[in-house]
Amino acid sequence: MLVSTKGRYALRVMVDLAEHQAAGRIPLKEIAARQGISEKYLENILATLVRANMLSGMRGKGGGYMMAKDPAEVRAGDILRAVEGSTAPVACDGIDNSCTRSDLCSTVKFWRGLDEVIEKYVDGVT
Repeated sequence: MLVSTKGRYALRVMVDLAEHQAAGRIPLKEIAARQGISEKYLENILATLVRANMLSGMRGKGGGYMMAKDPAEVRAGDILRAVEGSTAPVACDGIDNSCTRSDLCSTVKFWRGLDEVIEKYVDGVT
C-alpha cells in the first residue's frame, strides 16, 4: 500500500485537530500554518473528511473545523479509506472475492493475507 500525500496530510491534520480540540473550531489558516500545508490543498482534504463525517466544518466568523467524534473513536484506517478509497496493498479484485479468476490465482492468498495485516494495523490505531 502506497499512501499518497493526501493520505499522509489527512492523518497529520486529524492528529493536529485531536491535540487542539479543547480550542473548539480551528480556522483552516491555523491548521495549514501549523502543518505547513497549502490552504488550497488542505481545504480539499478537509472537505473529504467532512463528507466522511469525521470533521465538522463551519464558515464565517467563529468558524473552522473540529472533530465530529471523540478522537479515541477515529481509526487511522477510517481516515485513510476516506481519502485514499482503500488500504488494499494491490489493485486486485481477488482480495474482496469479486474476481472471477481468484480460484485460479496462485497469489490471491498472499494478497488477502497482506490486506488483513494492513487492515488490522491501521484499524488498531486511533
